[in-house]
Amino acid sequence: MDIIKELSQFSTPTLHEALGQIGNLPYQIKPLSKNMKVCGPAYTVKAKAYMNINLHRAYAYAKAGDVIVADCSGGYEAGYWGDLLTLGAMKQGIAGLVIDGCVRDADEIEALGFPVFCRGLCIKGTGKDPEGSFNEPITIGEVTINAGDYIVGDRDGVVVIPKDRVLEAIEKARAREEKEVNTRAELNKGLTSLQIYGWDKKFGY
Repeated sequence: MDIIKELSQFSTPTLHEALGQIGNLPYQIKPLSKNMKVCGPAYTVKAKAYMNINLHRAYAYAKAGDVIVADCSGGYEAGYWGDLLTLGAMKQGIAGLVIDGCVRDADEIEALGFPVFCRGLCIKGTGKDPEGSFNEPITIGEVTINAGDYIVGDRDGVVVIPKDRVLEAIEKARAREEKEVNTRAELNKGLTSLQIYGWDKKFGY
């Protein structure tokens, strides 16, 4: 099975629901451009707040197809990633960036077409203290991300699929979509969601 191809078929809400509502990163982390999508195994990096040297190191160390997932130690008020890092990462075959922080050079990144998911934009520069880690577990929001976990991002946000549950996620996401096809058919017949799910009887609506 081509796991990346299979996962890419599903939206982040579908995958999140399929595994029992797990893996959702903070809602503030969104695509730089609404049409950006990303899917691939995580290469995790932890950077010291307001320092970005570990992001330079991460794209050099990661494998082609990896998604760099960066924990910036809560220092949001800086632009950790820009157009030059983007160009370097693209030349190494990196699939995208998910960062719990801000970036800059938005127009240039969008023009390059590199998927970036971040908290926002910030023009402030960063230093080069290398304190941090690579390919070790990191936590963003309430989600712990391990190296090799699968990252899926779209306009709605980012979901993390544990690597040992990825086949389960694909199977359950496919079943969920099939069920929603039937629900849409019922809605098109004029039934309400209250009737379809039996909530009208259960709650007396």
